[in-house]
Amino acid sequence: MGCFVHATAAELSSIKANLTERLQVSGDKLFSVSAERDQLKDNFTALTQEKDRLQLLLKQSKTYPEGWKMLSGSSYLFSTRADSWTNARTDCRDQGADLVIIDSPQEQKLISDIVKSHTWIGLSDTEIEGTWKWVNGTPLTATEAYWGAKPGSVQPDDAGGNEDCVEMVVSWNSKRNWNDRDCAFPLKWICEKLV
Repeated sequence: MGCFVHATAAELSSIKANLTERLQVSGDKLFSVSAERDQLKDNFTALTQEKDRLQLLLKQSKTYPEGWKMLSGSSYLFSTRADSWTNARTDCRDQGADLVIIDSPQEQKLISDIVKSHTWIGLSDTEIEGTWKWVNGTPLTATEAYWGAKPGSVQPDDAGGNEDCVEMVVSWNSKRNWNDRDCAFPLKWICEKLV
């Protein structure tokens, strides 16, 4: 003999309401899990892109052009030949860089300690005599200047009326080793590229 359960309409309505509520909760949970899954997919995509970017940077760092030196957040190329200031700047630009801009006492000392001969830097007053500007157009301030001074000569002196470019003089004190010079004079140079 089987036992039949007879439910009243009120009981069926209550069961239906309970099932509907459970379905709604399950639907909400499913929606929440789907949203979380979508967020994880977005995060995964972003992390994959970042990984690819970092791998490219690593590959580039391993194939960095020969002769360039990485020092304190910049990379420098110290030329092995001599040329005019203008040709030196052209050479730097051809390599995606420019003549070095000295913007801190630390960089001044670092560069001064490395150079072995008179060397062009990216400073000139070719536009307006006496108004010294870096190759990026930034004016030189007195607090950034490392002009040389020796008995009978204070730099810049515009000797001969045509000294419009700046060199580092290796035999002078690294805190005061800048000299203005005729831009056509052949000197070595330093290219700088920010990393």
